[in-house]
Amino acid sequence: MILVTGGAGLLGKELITKLLQAGKQVRAIYNKTKLPDFENDNLQQMQCDILDVVGLEEAMMDVDQVYHCAAIVTFNPRRRQEMFKINLEGTANVVNAALDAGIKKMVYVSSVAALGRIREDGPINETMNWTAETSNSAYGQSKYLAEMQVWRGIGEGLNAVMVNPVIILGAGDWNGGSSQIFKTAYNEFPWYTEGSTGFVDVRDVVKAMIELMNSDITAERFIISAENRTYADVFGFIAKAFGKKPPHKKVTPLLAKIVWRLEAFKSLFTRKDPLLTKETAATAMTKATFDNSKLKRFLPGFEYRKIEDTITDTCTVLQQKINNG
Repeated sequence: MILVTGGAGLLGKELITKLLQAGKQVRAIYNKTKLPDFENDNLQQMQCDILDVVGLEEAMMDVDQVYHCAAIVTFNPRRRQEMFKINLEGTANVVNAALDAGIKKMVYVSSVAALGRIREDGPINETMNWTAETSNSAYGQSKYLAEMQVWRGIGEGLNAVMVNPVIILGAGDWNGGSSQIFKTAYNEFPWYTEGSTGFVDVRDVVKAMIELMNSDITAERFIISAENRTYADVFGFIAKAFGKKPPHKKVTPLLAKIVWRLEAFKSLFTRKDPLLTKETAATAMTKATFDNSKLKRFLPGFEYRKIEDTITDTCTVLQQKINNG
């Protein structure tokens, strides 16, 4: 039996789909958002909060492998406490439950944000050590501390590996998560920044996770990134695939500072997540590149999809959803 946490998200759904296609027995736990109907008898759905220690013990029964994908991704300062609760305490609970159950292996989904402050003087790799910097995001700190819980588990005998994906692209709910990029481009958002980062297809992240799970590799972490691209390039590709107007107005650092402050003020009254925060504004202006060579060394023959192909595939699926209402 394979246990998957966070099955309601873009990555979790794709992972469950691939595991079921391979004929695996899967138990997927969810908290508030129920999983879609996969119409497969090999899937067990179980409501369980990863903060529920007793519930996790029950979820781990007869489980051999664990994919821990559950997390909160937010840059809203008001949700900081909630995020740390789920990302840090929740991961500690999963690690403890896995140790108690004697599972054979765990794959933990971290983030490149856990690698610490973004550097612009060269490619970022897995050897980077976290340093306490004011420029680190709260989300990145929560994922770094969660990684420390996994390392603690490894020290206590847990067989585990970690993956650190960059921005994951796929046809998920475009009202939330990284899939919002597609909605933004579809609505012809006019602004772009000179920042850059890594991008990867959700299918390739899942492929890497499954191959790492089924390997003898342990006590390692891997950046999962297909290509380093500018935000302007990616938004432009998406707009073109949708037949929309690409962004054409450059965001200056001064404008970004003004906008995130206005958004913070507005959110005090709307109680909604701001469209831009101090952290996301800084990230959007940063030119980051990621080194993906380690995964290829450990998994010879692993190939990533081209980002243009990922965007084309994703836009096709999303356009069909739009057309179907």
